[in-house]
Amino acid sequence: MSTPAGRTPVSRHHRRPRGEGQWALGYREPLNKNEENKKNDDGLNVRQRIIDIYSKRGFDSIDPADLRGRMRWYGLYTQRRPGIDGGKTAILEPEELDDRYFMMRVRIDGGQLDLAQLRTIADIANEYARGTADLTDRQNIQLHWIEIEAVPDIWERLEAVGLSTTEACGDTPRVILGCPLAGIDTDEVLDATEQIRELKERVIGNPAYSNLPRKFKTALSGCSAHCTVHEINDVAFVGVVNEHGEAGYDLWVGGGLSTNPMLAKRLGVFVRPDQVGDVHEGVTGIFRDYGYRRLRHRARLKFLVNDWGVEKFREVLEQEYLKEPLPDGPAPEPPRGSRRDHVGVFPQKDGNFYVGFAPKVGRVDGDKLHQIADIAERHGSGRVRTTIEQKMVVLDVAPDQVDSIVAELEAADLRVRPSTFRRQTMACTGIEFCKLAIVETKTRAADLIDELESRLPSFDEPLTINVNGCPNACARTQTADIGLKGQLVVDENGEQVEGFQIHLGGSLGVDSGFGRKVRGLKTTAKALPDYVTRVVSHYDEQKKEGESFADWVQRADEADLK
Repeated sequence: MSTPAGRTPVSRHHRRPRGEGQWALGYREPLNKNEENKKNDDGLNVRQRIIDIYSKRGFDSIDPADLRGRMRWYGLYTQRRPGIDGGKTAILEPEELDDRYFMMRVRIDGGQLDLAQLRTIADIANEYARGTADLTDRQNIQLHWIEIEAVPDIWERLEAVGLSTTEACGDTPRVILGCPLAGIDTDEVLDATEQIRELKERVIGNPAYSNLPRKFKTALSGCSAHCTVHEINDVAFVGVVNEHGEAGYDLWVGGGLSTNPMLAKRLGVFVRPDQVGDVHEGVTGIFRDYGYRRLRHRARLKFLVNDWGVEKFREVLEQEYLKEPLPDGPAPEPPRGSRRDHVGVFPQKDGNFYVGFAPKVGRVDGDKLHQIADIAERHGSGRVRTTIEQKMVVLDVAPDQVDSIVAELEAADLRVRPSTFRRQTMACTGIEFCKLAIVETKTRAADLIDELESRLPSFDEPLTINVNGCPNACARTQTADIGLKGQLVVDENGEQVEGFQIHLGGSLGVDSGFGRKVRGLKTTAKALPDYVTRVVSHYDEQKKEGESFADWVQRADEADLK
């Protein structure tokens, strides 16, 4: 379902205003370099050049417009050249930051993997990525140190087991988030597996949607814990039951974080499972046709939704794209539980159990992925899942196998019963590989976990700590209890060092919000464990019965937040 846009407005005095580059209003001429590159050649076309030319002639043969643009359509970014400190991130030209190696993102829609797929990724990590593998907060797995010469073979091996890197990055529909327990959770509203498969087939690799104003993030789930954080996706389908007892979806649009965070808004409609494909294409089409293309920092759907409002958005969706109205529908029930990550041991519908575990800040490697596959297979499971919290889940564990699989995972430092700090600390890629980063994140967050476990061994309240290497919020800084945004700060000796701006009390769920900013609240990286220990201790001492960290932050004295 593709709605071509071709309206041309009549301009006063025959002079068209500059506008926001919206195709549906006739503004087809590219208004920046990114739009010009996309007009010159669809990003999907770079695949054949990688296979036929670049992989054979090497890194130096790559057209710059492909290297820093279209290759993202296949999950490839050049990684950061080693040795460049964070102070130079915003100063150097792209070619000065580029290494000759790539980050490769393997898309895992719905987080769904079988053991053959997991082992294939593990083999690729060991053979081509120096063993690296990171679980992301969007259910993908990222590899590093990839050479262009290896890419065709990697694609062939991934595609042989039903995986790909197609549109894992770029101005495209990104990975489709789904509950890792779809089809097995005893409390789910409905199983969204078929809808995830349908959306993937309809939009991924489809030239009708391969030139969007910017990235486009989808979540689709019937999970009662709301584990796909629908509140911060461009479009989200949330499982609900209507007044007639029919299971379907509530539609949300316009969420997103980065430097201008906005929460998604309900359209107030009820979407039957058989309507999801058309509705998703309709929302994607609105973004393509009406989305702002003039300025990159305003080219996300959230800005259009914010300007239009939900009433107009619903009207355009129904009248121009669906050609029929959608019925009003109920809001979702509040999320089940205070942690939305599926870590632990829980029953499935069929009498078996699923076992969710926590690697440290999502960092694994090829050998560890093989170990996870072997452990799952030994205990009767052929299916594993990734989560949006940088965690993993083994499905289909028989009751008599639960104790032994838990023991094996724990022995492998894959914690099934982790501390709060291991369970709820996330970190983005950081300066180790990312060209946008200002500070190191993964190792620092892992060390922070160790320090906090040692200093606060009895603390067990829910507490999210999200560590980000730059302002772009890949690790969802603004929605964390303690959000850490990497920047350079001045230490006690007047030296410029790595540090963090601190954001406190963000949350998603019943009282979603971006928390409280305290003027000038920063810390050096060295002093980070002392700061977190201090503020968490204040909360632990002052909290009322059942009071969350986010609620405490709103009433706490500023002195207790510093």
